[in-house]
Amino acid sequence: MPEQTKPFVVTDRRKFTKDGELRPDADPSPEREERESAPTPIAAAQPQPAQPEPAAATPEKAAESELPPAPTAEENDQARRAYEMTADRLDTAIRSANPGMDHPPAMSFEQLVQSIYMTAMMQLGAATHEGQQPQVDILGARQSIDMLAVLAEKTKGNLLTEEARLLDSALFELRMAFLEITQALTRSAAAKAPAAARPGPGGTGPGGTGPRGPGIVR
Repeated sequence: MPEQTKPFVVTDRRKFTKDGELRPDADPSPEREERESAPTPIAAAQPQPAQPEPAAATPEKAAESELPPAPTAEENDQARRAYEMTADRLDTAIRSANPGMDHPPAMSFEQLVQSIYMTAMMQLGAATHEGQQPQVDILGARQSIDMLAVLAEKTKGNLLTEEARLLDSALFELRMAFLEITQALTRSAAAKAPAAARPGPGGTGPGGTGPRGPGIVR
């Protein structure tokens, strides 16, 4: 049986008329296909949470970070042995050049305190010969006294009775001498001041009657 020829149908897929109006019989499928084939818009990037800034280093941590690494126990031991051998050779050379010279005594806590004590006393002018103008290094003396005070604080509870007594006595004498020298310097400066600027009798200012400050009378 011969096949029947199917009629050729032309479908107008235009969506708009020549006047620009939407055709009532327009096939919406192409529009749907376009919508389906349209790329999916990329989602807007989500804002990332702000990373916390590292905390600022404290002065103590900053100072620690600047310090060189501590030597190992082996390095310390090697340095100690080399130092002792060099010191012994130096002592031998000095005694050879000075026959009859005694061997220098080993350093002890008492010698350390006495060394700082004598340095502070010299800075306060104790080594001045009679008739000479005292040479006073008041700031250097203060540092030496403060050095002994740090030593006393760091060794508290770790000293023998004699060592603690020696340190306390040295600090007491140096502090009293420091006060005496500073008051003498203050009186000397006041004596050189103009008469109009000097304090009146029994007062702290010209003609004043205020109480006098504390002092040390010897």
